[in-house]
Amino acid sequence: MIYTTGPEPMRTRMYLATVILAVVSSFFCLSCSNKDKQLGPAVTSRDSTSVITTRGVDMFISENGIIRYHVIAEEWKIFDKMKPPFYSMEQGVTLEILDSLMQPESMLRADTAYYMMESKIWHLIHDVHAQNIKNEEFDTQELFVNNNTDRMYSDSLIRIKQDRQIITGHGFESNGNLTEYTIRRTEGVFPVTDTK
Repeated sequence: MIYTTGPEPMRTRMYLATVILAVVSSFFCLSCSNKDKQLGPAVTSRDSTSVITTRGVDMFISENGIIRYHVIAEEWKIFDKMKPPFYSMEQGVTLEILDSLMQPESMLRADTAYYMMESKIWHLIHDVHAQNIKNEEFDTQELFVNNNTDRMYSDSLIRIKQDRQIITGHGFESNGNLTEYTIRRTEGVFPVTDTK
């Protein structure tokens, strides 16, 4: 048998060696590049994550078969496995409380809101602004709305702008449509009519 050695078999061996070297080098490069990559924390429990996240929410909520709320929110998360379970709206919310004819009785707006599903209490936080049917405006940093008692309350500083005066106080309680309310530790400038 005669074996011939020439440029063709040598070229094939060099080509295979180059391909193998390139593949091995790419594995080394990929493994090195992932060492500095920061990974998020692992989710250890399904209970701590939201079961549903909805964006661009515009919905109505009923209580005992009667539509009571119109909710507009950028993002709505449901944490049904938390103790206690709650809804979370942390990117702004507008909440209209409706009468039996579905007309707004009052409007509330806040940067953040939580709704506790078991106790049926809304918790509004940061730049809370409310308005009633008499166009009175209420501004505070925290407000609770209790669906069971149809009451609203706050222990924070509150500012109420009425037609002819502005009242401030520390602590507040109202009925569900903000038409009958009590302010604790009241401050403000009140007009006085001169009578004989």
